[in-house]
Amino acid sequence: MLLLKEKGIEFSTVEYLKNPLTKEEVIGLGKKLGLELDEFVRKNEKDYKSNKIHNCEGSKIKMAEAIENFPKIMERPILCDGEKAIICRPPERILELI
Repeated sequence: MLLLKEKGIEFSTVEYLKNPLTKEEVIGLGKKLGLELDEFVRKNEKDYKSNKIHNCEGSKIKMAEAIENFPKIMERPILCDGEKAIICRPPERILELI
């Protein structure tokens, strides 16, 4: 988010590990990203593997619930601007949205 600060763009941070997104918010985020929910999870994350979350793939509701219950599995950072969002890896992808 250093790039946003350098450009003088105000932003707020959602601390989703402290306050996990609801399954409805996760589904909405998927729409903003233009991705299926299993396309923005970290499949090598310990929580993903140990909780067999791969079994949720193909079910939007089950995957949303998994992300709600195990927020560490969600890719990050994600930048949202209105109805659009991007995963900021590498950080320069921020420029695609601003």
